[in-house]
Amino acid sequence: MASALETISGQAFGAQQYEKVGTQTYTAIFSLVIVCIPLSILWIYMGNVLEFVGQDPQISQEAGKFTMWLVPALFGYATLQPLIRYYQMQSLILPMLISSCFTLCFHVPVCWALVFKSGLHNLGGAVAIGLSMWLNVTILTLYMIFSPSCAKTRAPFSMKIFQGITEFFRFAVPSAVMICLEWWSFELLILLSGILPNPQLETSVLSVCTRISNQLGAGKPEGARLSLIALMLLAAIDAIVISASVFASRNVFGYIFSNEKEVVDYVTIMAPLVCLSIIIDSIQGVLSGVARGCGWQHIGAYVNLGAFYLFGIPIAASLGFWLNLRGKGLWIGILCGATLQMIMLSIITSCTNWEKQVFWIIL
Repeated sequence: MASALETISGQAFGAQQYEKVGTQTYTAIFSLVIVCIPLSILWIYMGNVLEFVGQDPQISQEAGKFTMWLVPALFGYATLQPLIRYYQMQSLILPMLISSCFTLCFHVPVCWALVFKSGLHNLGGAVAIGLSMWLNVTILTLYMIFSPSCAKTRAPFSMKIFQGITEFFRFAVPSAVMICLEWWSFELLILLSGILPNPQLETSVLSVCTRISNQLGAGKPEGARLSLIALMLLAAIDAIVISASVFASRNVFGYIFSNEKEVVDYVTIMAPLVCLSIIIDSIQGVLSGVARGCGWQHIGAYVNLGAFYLFGIPIAASLGFWLNLRGKGLWIGILCGATLQMIMLSIITSCTNWEKQVFWIIL
């Protein structure tokens, strides 16, 4: 839902409505914290929900306990995401880099201590995520308050925060639908793998694979076009480097996530498919960003609905269950959906008239 800021705040900053960027950030934080209340209730009872939909009881209980302890991180994440968009829209990358590095240096030893020394085991990981999330929020908030770089966009608290809730949700809901339709398709694979034979192995491998894998507002259509080309080139280079690294280390990559040889061997088999997913996801990530920046979330939602739920997931279910390809078949199906999604978004983007797009945004 925070992706709504990529549309409204990105265009506001490009149009030099600087104070509006800060106000929209506060609006987003307030709105998302409210949304987190019912979500946190769902997370508390997630173990029961997973058992109800037929998942393995032991896996369900562990997942339920983890999500319950992860609730504080949920509220931290809801605060962090609008802050990240606030800095991104202004191209203030350095504070995010510093904050992320500092948080990482904090998270690694704290997570290790809570998991291995406190007796909390995997629940310690949930506690560490919450602490690190709020540390990141604290650093970015302090930078916003005290840094001269944020002086233009640092807005006062006023009723405008609440007046902007309707506008925020107008873009937030289709943004969430667009993004979640894609994300949920991958999560659905994990749920489907939980009802395959040997669900512990299948869910482990699919979880590993799933984890791996302002110009318009300023009235500069040529800048938007050039930005798209530059981003596509960077995404392609990034995808090639990462996918090549994953493929080269496919025989040992699984040990990052599990020390069980059966899981590691299965990840090795899945590695080529994961590499293809990385390349496709990198390209569609840029195209999806263009859609959100232009306010085309509703179009993106229709694309993702058709590509994944009417095309990819039926193929996944057929290959995974009927042809007995198990997790590999599930991943091939979702890869087909991602490929169709990329093609459809490419066609839409290539047919865009950027001059008209700027005209409608300024209007």
